[in-house]
Amino acid sequence: MIKNFRFRSTSRRDVKIIAQHRCSMSVFKARRVIDQIRGRSYEETLMILELMPYRASYAILKLIYSAAASASHNMGLNEADSFISEAEVNRGTIRKKFKPRARGRSYLIKKTTCHITIVLRDKSKLNSR
Repeated sequence: MIKNFRFRSTSRRDVKIIAQHRCSMSVFKARRVIDQIRGRSYEETLMILELMPYRASYAILKLIYSAAASASHNMGLNEADSFISEAEVNRGTIRKKFKPRARGRSYLIKKTTCHITIVLRDKSKLNSR
C-alpha cells in the first residue's frame, strides 16, 4: 500500500516522515482520518486508528509506526513521550488506465493518489526549552 517513505529530521526535536505516490486513496478519505489524530499523543493515536472503521486508517497506522521506529532508532527518542505535532494530506498524481469495454471501446479509470506528511515531536524536549 505505502512503499515510498522519506525520513527527515527537521530539527533535534522532531521527525518528519513523508509517504508519496503510493497512497492510492482519495485525499478527502485520508484527510477525514488525519483530522482525528492531529495534536494527539502517540499512544492515543494508535488506539484511535486501530478502532476506526476506515480503510485509510490502516495506511496511516503503518506510517505512524514507521515514523516512531525511525525516531527511536535514529534519534533515540522515546515513543511514549512523542506526539503528532503536524499531519497533512496533499493531493498527488492521478494514475490513468484503460478498461476494455464492448465493441472495442475503452473506458478511462482514474486512480487518485495522495501524499501524507506526519511530524512527530518529543514532549519532554519541547518543555525543557
